[in-house]
Amino acid sequence: MLVIPGQPGKDMCDPHLGVSRRALLRVGGTGLFGLSLGQMLGLKAQANDSALATGGPGWNKAKSIILVYLQGGPSHLDLWDPKENVPDNVRSAFAPISTKLPGVKFTEILPKLAQVNDKFTLIRSMSYTPNGLFNHTAAIYQMMTGYTTDKVSPSGQLEPPSPKDFPNFGSNIIRLKPPKEQMLPFVMLPRPLQESNVVGKGGTAGFLGKAYDPYTLYPDGDDMDMAKMERIRIDDLQLRPEVYATRLERRARLREQINSLMPRMDEAVADYKLGEYYDQALGLIISGRAREAFAISTEDDTTRDLYGRNTFGQSLLLARRLVEAGTRVVEVVWPKVANSDNHSWDHHVGLTDRMKKQSGPMFDAGLSGLITDLDQRGLLNETLVVAVGEFGRSPQKGVSTSGNGNSADGRDHWPYCYTAMVAGAGITPGAVYGESDKTASAPSKSPVHPAELLATIYHSFGIHPETIVYNHLNQPRELVKAQAITSLFV
Repeated sequence: MLVIPGQPGKDMCDPHLGVSRRALLRVGGTGLFGLSLGQMLGLKAQANDSALATGGPGWNKAKSIILVYLQGGPSHLDLWDPKENVPDNVRSAFAPISTKLPGVKFTEILPKLAQVNDKFTLIRSMSYTPNGLFNHTAAIYQMMTGYTTDKVSPSGQLEPPSPKDFPNFGSNIIRLKPPKEQMLPFVMLPRPLQESNVVGKGGTAGFLGKAYDPYTLYPDGDDMDMAKMERIRIDDLQLRPEVYATRLERRARLREQINSLMPRMDEAVADYKLGEYYDQALGLIISGRAREAFAISTEDDTTRDLYGRNTFGQSLLLARRLVEAGTRVVEVVWPKVANSDNHSWDHHVGLTDRMKKQSGPMFDAGLSGLITDLDQRGLLNETLVVAVGEFGRSPQKGVSTSGNGNSADGRDHWPYCYTAMVAGAGITPGAVYGESDKTASAPSKSPVHPAELLATIYHSFGIHPETIVYNHLNQPRELVKAQAITSLFV
């Protein structure tokens, strides 16, 4: 058996990209044709370049992404895919309204988004067939990683996060496309992904290692505390008053001198890249760039009001400030536990009242404010914005699809058809991709699997979706087993 030593992909012009499955397949049969090792490696490099540098619409347009993650699963029929001329137990209690796009209707819950939908594309055909994914945690894991897990309980919940998990897509992006600015590369706020007592599943770097975990900004206060963003604490990014930047830099030089005399210790910790991480942390603290980005209190009242004076709105405002300062990936998680009450999207009961008074107005103001603000600042050209949940809600009210109880005014989980929004970074403005059938039960045109949405995100960053990464057992795995939907781009 032929064994080629060294880490795969390191002999390429772009070693950080690794090797794609397509590249491996293209060189896998070279032994049959009597090629030399040198010829085989040369063909491997060519195949890698060909497979990864695909180009096409939207390729490498995004410099950053803001994922607006609507954990809990919002009802597409009650927001942006309303249906008329359907039975009463399917029709939304909210009246349909016109939008900027002729023939495209939203419900009255989204009056502000209806006035800016000429700046984004709606995907009305998100869909997948559940396999242990009817409940939140497993579905969240799939949406964030592109993979399903082997261990799903009958309820659909998973074990807590593990170092063996597949990485969150944001972790993959910052590893393959590290930011050029001295800035936090990946930030998650204002709360973790969560269903019941399973916290953070799908939100870590998993087998990539903690170096690629997001910086988590979870302010104190419960989920109903709308003022928690006013109490942001970033103590680990602060210099103590008595420690000046020059003094800190002198300490860093002293550390380097000590390390130079301790080669054995350096060798022992080389795999942990402590020097690299220390330098990154030091740069962040000295530059003050992250501290300035977190200071949302410096924004004028008009801008803060545009987003809404609540946890969700101010989290989106902070997301804009972060990408403006150079953060590559920001994930804004809906500020309520997935399976909970009040302004959660998990509307098994009381959908009409809760959506009208709580989740709806926050969502409408926050997302429309983000799109408007990014556009006015010229940031939408290079910032990909994605708003999506783990599934939609059942077309019929009062029925059980996941084993949960539902009132006559509630909808259960529904992965077969739901809606996502994408904008910026070359996404076609003012478009609707795909269609749902007459009751929004299934796609009638151009279904999109969550893995395909992730593939589209990678494509937007100039990363081939089939790029190979190596898990905790050093086994090759694709970033995602799907192709990008390039027709979403101009």
